[in-house]
Amino acid sequence: MKPSSFNLTEQNQKVESRIVVALERVSEAFRVLLWNESKEYSLSPIQIQVLIFIYFHTSEKCKVGYLADEFNMTKATISDSVRVLLSKDLITKETDPADTRSYSLALTSAGKAIAKKTSLFASSIEQPLEKLTTEQKTIMLNGLLRLIHDLNKSGIITIQRMCFTCSNYQVDKGVHYCNLLKSRLAAHELRVDCPDHELQA
Repeated sequence: MKPSSFNLTEQNQKVESRIVVALERVSEAFRVLLWNESKEYSLSPIQIQVLIFIYFHTSEKCKVGYLADEFNMTKATISDSVRVLLSKDLITKETDPADTRSYSLALTSAGKAIAKKTSLFASSIEQPLEKLTTEQKTIMLNGLLRLIHDLNKSGIITIQRMCFTCSNYQVDKGVHYCNLLKSRLAAHELRVDCPDHELQA
């Protein structure tokens, strides 16, 4: 059996194990910060995440099925969160004129106010990142992008709207290029969540 990254002996011998544990610590910080926001509004963390997602994404992505894939949850779980948000008048349903059986979710004014405020929940994590050099941030971003991409390919995480999975993205001899923007992209300009993402065939 492969040794656990949480085994202290393993950590001291492998940098990969130390990175795994470091990422787990960071994810714990996200959980704590998100939980603090959710308690303030008597909502669950996933309900806060749904509000924030709707606030920043287009209507075609704001459907129960898409949200379930986005957050790696079942449709039933997302539907439960949607029911609560509807009952609290934080979101509304908007029927698709082309298909009356389909609907997208939109924020009410109260929902927008909460989403706008809670979307800043990770600002205390961003602050120490601002102290890093451009080179350090670029190395960190590219390492995380490659990790997310590999986790996506292995099916551990689902929807990704990053450059690496976009049909408009090309890389040649380390030079990144976007066919949509018709320009090169510096390593620190690679996107994690692009509004114009088109999934590779």
